[in-house]
Amino acid sequence: MNYKRFLLCLLTGYAFVSTSASAYEELQQPHEYDQVSKELVEMLEGIHYNRPHIDDTISAKAFDYYIDALDPTKSFFLKNDIETLSRYKNSFDDALRNGDTQVAYIIYNLYLKRLETRLLDLQKNIPEMVKGFDYTIDETLNADSEALQWAKTNAQLDDYWRKRIKNRALALKLNGEEEEEIISIIERRYKNQLKRVDQTNSVDVFQIFANSVTSALDPHTSYFAPRASETFNINMSLSLEGIGAVLQMDDDYTKVVRLVPGGPAAKQSELSPNDRIIAVGQEGEPMIDVVGMRLDDVVDMIRGERDTTVILETTPSKGDTQTSKLIKIVREKVKLEDQSAQKEIVEIERDGNTYKVGVITLPTFYSDFAAIQAGEKDYKSSTRDTKRLIEELQKEDVSALILDLRNNGGGSLQEANSLTGLFIPSGPVVQIRDQGGRVTPLGDSDISITYSGPMAVLVNRMSASASEIVAGALQDYGRAIILGDQTFGKGTVQVLQDLDKGQLKATQAKFYRVSGESTQHKGVVPDIFFPSIIDKDEVGESALDNPLIWDKIHETRYPVYWSIPAYLPVLAPRHEERMAQNPNFIAINAQIKEFQEQSEAYKVLSLKESTRIKQREDAKSRELERENTRRKALGLELLASVDDIEVSEEDTYAKEASEILLDFIAINQLAEKQAEQKTAKK
Repeated sequence: MNYKRFLLCLLTGYAFVSTSASAYEELQQPHEYDQVSKELVEMLEGIHYNRPHIDDTISAKAFDYYIDALDPTKSFFLKNDIETLSRYKNSFDDALRNGDTQVAYIIYNLYLKRLETRLLDLQKNIPEMVKGFDYTIDETLNADSEALQWAKTNAQLDDYWRKRIKNRALALKLNGEEEEEIISIIERRYKNQLKRVDQTNSVDVFQIFANSVTSALDPHTSYFAPRASETFNINMSLSLEGIGAVLQMDDDYTKVVRLVPGGPAAKQSELSPNDRIIAVGQEGEPMIDVVGMRLDDVVDMIRGERDTTVILETTPSKGDTQTSKLIKIVREKVKLEDQSAQKEIVEIERDGNTYKVGVITLPTFYSDFAAIQAGEKDYKSSTRDTKRLIEELQKEDVSALILDLRNNGGGSLQEANSLTGLFIPSGPVVQIRDQGGRVTPLGDSDISITYSGPMAVLVNRMSASASEIVAGALQDYGRAIILGDQTFGKGTVQVLQDLDKGQLKATQAKFYRVSGESTQHKGVVPDIFFPSIIDKDEVGESALDNPLIWDKIHETRYPVYWSIPAYLPVLAPRHEERMAQNPNFIAINAQIKEFQEQSEAYKVLSLKESTRIKQREDAKSRELERENTRRKALGLELLASVDDIEVSEEDTYAKEASEILLDFIAINQLAEKQAEQKTAKK
């Protein structure tokens, strides 16, 4: 979510190191930002795609986002606090427009008072509290943040905090920590939160307030105060040197958004999108709890010198959130060649014959702009590399081609455009509509085609932006069968605008396919679905707050080479039949089913040790049984422990995509033969 991604890291859990009864100092409106406030309203109403009027409707949404940014887990405010503050619901628009944002500081200062009182009290009571926990009592903690209600009394909030700390203590106990170390770890968590309040200043609060308003417009419009503007590329820095993961704040947690293809985390394969990082450690040093810590501080801890090891303690955002795991990742710089297009050949046996299907994996749409500007002729680009790989595959007599865009989060729009041109003659690829309603087509002007044969595009929920443009264009042209899962749905364009202080990143345009359909929100829907472990309710544009709507404009003129929908009544049942018999897909579907079932079950966490142990052992037993069922069906040696399970090198999805393409070719050949016979009879 936009306001959490960039701003929550500035506030959650800040307080002073001092342990006096009233150490906090109220913050006041920074009047040097009064003009920035007015500029924001003018610019949002002038350049945002929806041309919004910042009014009471937006103010009411902004109020809710502001409260949620301050206290996302309903840990500090009471219900009567929220009722009292609700008098300001319709004041945010006027405050921003008039350059008088004191309302934000009234709310913040009450939050600060509640936070400091709570955390200072906890600091005194944690040792006694932890020592007094009875893990034989059958009680539970509500872990579903969406279902949490504001506590009506301090006694209710006290009990909620007791259960939260007991849950953390039990998790540490189950991970082998001794009681004194458990106390130390939990104390450090809240000392860190207390320490960070002192770092919060009036500008930080202004930024959160401003972004509560931008979040009411769409999830990709944000205001960056000067300090935040300087660190705007923090995710990219982490991506290029460190572990290769893009992170954001989600409630009190640092959450993994995506893994950089070719990066250390992607290669290591244990860290997954949507995982929450709850502690970070360096090799040979104690783990440091990072719940509630600023995002940039967490990033600094994860980054480090190449060839050193960072240890992450993680939990999944859904599913078995009771059990954490330690992941060791060796830091390194992501090399350009690791993100470059790669090729392989999948061989399929049919009727005594061996067929070759070429697979080109494209992790991102890249172009070496520095080399281009320097006038180098042999600069690297995704289009050039893909063209070369296609030509190499053609020399090996492949029967069909798969373009694998799974986990490709986008990149250069120009590269997406030119790469699509490898498979179609000149023509439109994407349409861009601005806030004024003007539509600009972007297309390929090169009439040559590198590959004109049967092909498929593999996508998943992490295929976004430029990937969706390519997949959508090839689907509309009938040039490729789209296989996999519904894509991310990021179909908007943002621009950066300088303000008197800081910058505004505003959504200014939308992408549309040549068919006129937007890729926004809906993404690209595959012709044939493959099972996916990624929960669409948790990942994707539709999972964000206030995404711009899906809509449609006029289509452009373009040819359709194959009517793919006409083939689906034959292709889809064959695909389903193969999946039902394939041990790998059977195991994947069983894993997805269990994940869905357990997601609901784990919204309420047991605080009874014996129950937690049984749940953990049962989960391991089911995982081992699932893997051994798969291995038995494949004639492989059975395993004795889940610790022996390794990630399979075989790409089940690419192999099944190859089978679908061979079915497609067979149908075409049969149709051509029947047409020839019909012509001969005439």
